[in-house]
Amino acid sequence: MSAAISFDQINQFQNNLDAKKEAKVIERAVTHQGILATSADFASEVTMNPVFSIDLATGDVADQKQSGRCWMFAALNTMRHKLMTNFKMSDDFELSQNYINFWDKFEKANFFLDNVIKTANEPLDSRKVAWLMATPQQDGGQWDMLCALIEKYGIVPKSAMPETFSSEKSAQLNKFLNLKLRHNAAVLRELVAADTSDAKLLATKTDMLNDIYRMLAYTLGEPTQQFDFEYRDKDSQYHIDQNLTPRAFFQKYIDVDLTNYVSLINSPTDNKPFMKTYTVEMLGNVVGGRQVKHLNLEMNDLKQLAIEQLKRGESVWFGSDVGQSSNSQKGIMDTSLYAPDELFDTDLSLSKGARLDYGESLMTHAMVITGVDLVDGKPTKWKVENSWGKKVGNKGYFVMSDDWMDQFVYQIVVNKNFMPDEIQAAQEQEPIELAPWDPMGALA
Repeated sequence: MSAAISFDQINQFQNNLDAKKEAKVIERAVTHQGILATSADFASEVTMNPVFSIDLATGDVADQKQSGRCWMFAALNTMRHKLMTNFKMSDDFELSQNYINFWDKFEKANFFLDNVIKTANEPLDSRKVAWLMATPQQDGGQWDMLCALIEKYGIVPKSAMPETFSSEKSAQLNKFLNLKLRHNAAVLRELVAADTSDAKLLATKTDMLNDIYRMLAYTLGEPTQQFDFEYRDKDSQYHIDQNLTPRAFFQKYIDVDLTNYVSLINSPTDNKPFMKTYTVEMLGNVVGGRQVKHLNLEMNDLKQLAIEQLKRGESVWFGSDVGQSSNSQKGIMDTSLYAPDELFDTDLSLSKGARLDYGESLMTHAMVITGVDLVDGKPTKWKVENSWGKKVGNKGYFVMSDDWMDQFVYQIVVNKNFMPDEIQAAQEQEPIELAPWDPMGALA
């Protein structure tokens, strides 16, 4: 059934508005100040006091600048925390995000080209091919993708491969890299349509990757192969470790068994029963590398496992929808921060599952939980290390209310050894494959 809007209806709507005594006051406030400022609740700033019963020392906050690399910043931050503690590194020590960024973009290019060949017999306007061509590669990623890169290429300190213009401001590189990949996609689809041999396809793809490597070397710098690690610790003692490879550096200084760290999600939707594992079609970066795999759990399970890991002195990587009910300057993420429903006198509610199903929310940003405030054994708020520099929040740290975590956190990564036996057993299941556009395939 369809019906046009009548002028009688419009007149009635205006009469209803005129009947609200507060309407003009609200209109004046919102037209001058905007929705968020007018609906802000000062009480949220009081309750989100940045004091926590468990508070890990994690050093200075890093800055991803104008790039979408939060997932790798957050993951590398969890690793540098351990290194800083064990080797008394200075608070501003960082691992090289640019080194990981180089190999991520190179591997994503190969991953994309492989998927182009696999889908070459499908029409261009099929949903799967259209999804693939929409974004051949981007800055974002997920935890398992980071692990796949480290397992293959290792890690280096930031001093061994610092940031460049294109790593900090990635828009230009992404534009031309995606243009090149779409050009390559057109060539590969034409070759498949002409029944080209697999050997010829592979040789053509190899030539394409050679061009991609050169583009990345020009913009991000040539990837570090061997380096000297030189630093002074917090006791002013000088150290130098010479002729290290990236894999040797990871093994010696990070020494983390990445296979122990698993992704847990909270997706309360009908198509994802709890205590089942999931993967996402065409999601990844390293062909033949670690598979993206999530175990779906109740939110209380995620929170208890995060608390357990914090109690053992380890920070927690997590993914969330950071733009919801948050103020980046004040460093507050709280469902009580704004009251737009009260401002507009209308129902704006959706359940967490409905927000995922209807496209209102998905994971957009990864950060690190470094503390929690427990009152009578229950969490009330969480300390969050962001990657937007020191000028936002409390020197770059945010406060997340427990209810905000319930509503807008979708993923955490924990050491599986901290999980109860029944959850460990569930995590070992073979994953159910989700469609490429499923919200749990969103890249932070």
